[in-house]
Amino acid sequence: MKTVTCLMMLVTVIAAGCTGPVVPAGPGGVDSASVERAVEAVYPALVRLKVVSTTPSGGRMIRSQGSGSGAIISADGYVVTNHHVAGNAERIVCRLSNGEEMDAVRVGTDPMTDICVVQLRPDARQGPRTFPTARWGDSDQLRVGDSVLAMGSPAGVTQSVTVGVVSNTAMMTPYGTGMKMRGETIGTLVRWIGHDAVIYPGNSGGPLVNLAGEIVGINEVGMGSLGGAIPSNLARDVVRQLIEYGKVSRAFTGLECQPRLKNSPQTTGVLVGGVVPDSPAARAGIHPGDLITAIDGVVVSAASREDLPIVHQLLLSQPAGKSLSVTFDRDGQTHTVDVVTTARQRVLGDDEEVKAWGMTALDITGPLAIEMQRPSTDGVIVQTVLPSGPAASAKPTLQGLGGGVDIITEVAGRKVTDLASLRRITDELTKPNEETPVLVAFDRGRQQFLTVVKLGKKTPPRDVMTARKAWLGVETQVLTRDLAEALNLPRGSTGVRVTYVRADSAAAEADLHIGDVILRLDKNPVRDTRPEDNSFAYMIQAYAIDATATLTIVRDGETITRDVKLEASPAPLSELRVYEDRQFEFSARDLAPVDREDRKLARDVCGVLVTAVENGGWADLGGLSVGDIVLAIDGGDIANLDALEKTLARAQTDKATHLVLFIRRGVHTMFLQLEPMWEK
Repeated sequence: MKTVTCLMMLVTVIAAGCTGPVVPAGPGGVDSASVERAVEAVYPALVRLKVVSTTPSGGRMIRSQGSGSGAIISADGYVVTNHHVAGNAERIVCRLSNGEEMDAVRVGTDPMTDICVVQLRPDARQGPRTFPTARWGDSDQLRVGDSVLAMGSPAGVTQSVTVGVVSNTAMMTPYGTGMKMRGETIGTLVRWIGHDAVIYPGNSGGPLVNLAGEIVGINEVGMGSLGGAIPSNLARDVVRQLIEYGKVSRAFTGLECQPRLKNSPQTTGVLVGGVVPDSPAARAGIHPGDLITAIDGVVVSAASREDLPIVHQLLLSQPAGKSLSVTFDRDGQTHTVDVVTTARQRVLGDDEEVKAWGMTALDITGPLAIEMQRPSTDGVIVQTVLPSGPAASAKPTLQGLGGGVDIITEVAGRKVTDLASLRRITDELTKPNEETPVLVAFDRGRQQFLTVVKLGKKTPPRDVMTARKAWLGVETQVLTRDLAEALNLPRGSTGVRVTYVRADSAAAEADLHIGDVILRLDKNPVRDTRPEDNSFAYMIQAYAIDATATLTIVRDGETITRDVKLEASPAPLSELRVYEDRQFEFSARDLAPVDREDRKLARDVCGVLVTAVENGGWADLGGLSVGDIVLAIDGGDIANLDALEKTLARAQTDKATHLVLFIRRGVHTMFLQLEPMWEK
């Protein structure tokens, strides 16, 4: 294998006054001039995609960031990429080969072929745009040994090119190991173009290009030293349907085909391994064991495992309602029947979060109902549950898919047909900030359970205020016998040594110093001698607030006294008000004196302290972390929690697409950009 890798290939060509790719000498017998011409034809249309996608986890839809590649295939900005790159994206930002960035929207996606189409959305103020495009090639013309170029953005870096040769024009995964996306097995329709042009994570969705500068495949997988690309002839038809209709329509026959058995006397045809009950094929009289030899006049001359995707393409590409002529052999007799196709449904519905239940859930599609042997599509599948949330707290608990398949069928005696009905019933039963216990019926396997789920958000109990006690604004360590001896104190001395004096405290006003050894509180000796002793704190707390105590202190070998007015202990941090923003999914509180002291903040530093950041929320994706101090948002100072709440409320009203946070993290300051998506 000879491969030339050209990561980060953009250089400035001063003589030409432009920026473009520089291609090194080609490997082996590859003409470098041909490689350069192919690169020049496609490179301007390369796109790097930065996506924010959502996946169900722990009862929530969790956001995550990723990147992939694509190519512009129309002047009005349609981009082809992989489903696994952008199929679940909430936000898509594309970086063009010239460095320009712009938003894009998902047009349609097809998990079965792992193809997705997005469209660039340039700034409308700039007027109409025409984009550079790459043209499709004929993947059926590829031969083993042909030179190809893999283009894309590995690991999210600047667009790059690698060169290799086609190693296999009908590459399949080992039997039984087909990849699944949204319940669809990729190998059902796809025979990959295997090649050795190096690809890495991030190359997904990028074009595989021939030396004529044409897209002959869409890179999808890497297996060892080989890459796998979806053939352009398959991808192009899927892209056409996604652009025209937003989805791919396929036929359903109920036929489950497999290669002929090794001991079969026949040399042609495909074996019917199974027939879905009450399907078009079953109604037409086709049985498992039949050998299909022709479909709608197209002879099935061979049907090895590598041929099955072609048979599936022929069956699935038919329109719904078509009478399809199927010829098959059974017990030495040839039969021909008409199979009237129906519309094929997708295997899995959309993942959805149902916050009142603390779970994510799925509708039951027709294929799932068949698979689970249910009489209808009624019910809702519990997908993941939030620990300690309503669904997880019920007894018996509702379980996510990892623990089985729980299907909610009734709530408060009302039938649940799908997610829409579950949401409607939930909204009618629950009230804001109140728990509503409801009787829930659900199926688990062959068992039918009842449980009680307390729906909705329970108003958290008010924190019990901690009783204030007398307090001396110092931190101390116990004066052990060894420490007393090392400090040359009289034998038998007991007490505590001051390790820190709180600024602006009465202790500071009384001129207490770090290193002072406190021996007595008024006339009472401090008898702490072991590190775990804490009698000094209890002695202080026994005084009344605002009482004055006389401390007997040893400082630099001299015994002195200091009168200190005892203060009320500071409010614990747990009693400070915390603001929780559900749109940006983080929490914050005002800075407390202890925060300022711990972080050595100057008095003029104002802000709010971030106390929690939800995993996968917009704040998390923007880089906000627990412990950050938010100083300003969009140039406006955030002096306290009220200012934060008002600023974020205004952002929600304005549906702001970008918020710039100026934060302090440790001794460093930085700017973070949050880019929320707003529900329509």
